[in-house]
Amino acid sequence: MTKQELYNQIIKKQSFLCVGLDTDINKIPVHLLDLDDPIYEFNKAIIDETAKYCVAYKPNLAFYEALGLDGWLSFEKTVAYIKQRYPEMFLIADAKRGDIGNTSEMYAQSFFDKLKMDAVTVAPYMGHDSVQPFLINKNKWVILLALTSNKGSQDFQLTEDLNGEALFEKVLKTSKKWASDEQMMYVVGATQEKLMSRVREIVPNHFLLVPGIGAQGGSLEEVCKAGMNSTCGLLVNSSRAIIYANNSDNFASIASEEAHKVQKEMAEMLKKYL
Repeated sequence: MTKQELYNQIIKKQSFLCVGLDTDINKIPVHLLDLDDPIYEFNKAIIDETAKYCVAYKPNLAFYEALGLDGWLSFEKTVAYIKQRYPEMFLIADAKRGDIGNTSEMYAQSFFDKLKMDAVTVAPYMGHDSVQPFLINKNKWVILLALTSNKGSQDFQLTEDLNGEALFEKVLKTSKKWASDEQMMYVVGATQEKLMSRVREIVPNHFLLVPGIGAQGGSLEEVCKAGMNSTCGLLVNSSRAIIYANNSDNFASIASEEAHKVQKEMAEMLKKYL
């Protein structure tokens, strides 16, 4: 999916919502556990009820890999279902991969060639040669970890050199030379909204994948105020606040209501800041 195609979907749906499919077998409604593939059935119900309010889905690989082969099959079936039923969706593999040489090449083949994902999250710590294999396919995206929303981000990302440059700023300045804003995005946590303007000074035209609203307490208004650009430039992710909004037989319809609330707020933000 191109940047223009993604922007077109944002305008069409008046939404820049990404629904995170962090599907935990211990949190889904118990009535699903008797089905052959409860993870897939949960995902399918959530997708069908939220698709009209979002532009992207982001399965987090940890929740699938933890279940071994069965979990991976649930992940593959989920991706195939979205591709078949909702081909306009931007699909992100939240895998946080990062290795060198042919290892990264194999990761890229797995997510891009076999699974046909649009993007994969990648850790930048090992440098250019760990990221480059994901950039070979010009129609696919790397979403590089830059400034995350967890407390531990202070351990490395916010440390400064003798010139006062934070590590996350160096990551942005260096990596933006590796690919254009047509192929590179960055993860910037919603709880880091005070630093969002510093991010935008360095990468004014790139899309940012922003986790941390909803359950983690980030402010959508503040994120948009500091981070929105002329093509929106934001994919704001919500996972738990939507997919686990309710644990009854009506879990999917209530997830739809929660997604709709976020979409309506996003429509207002687009009017205000775009």
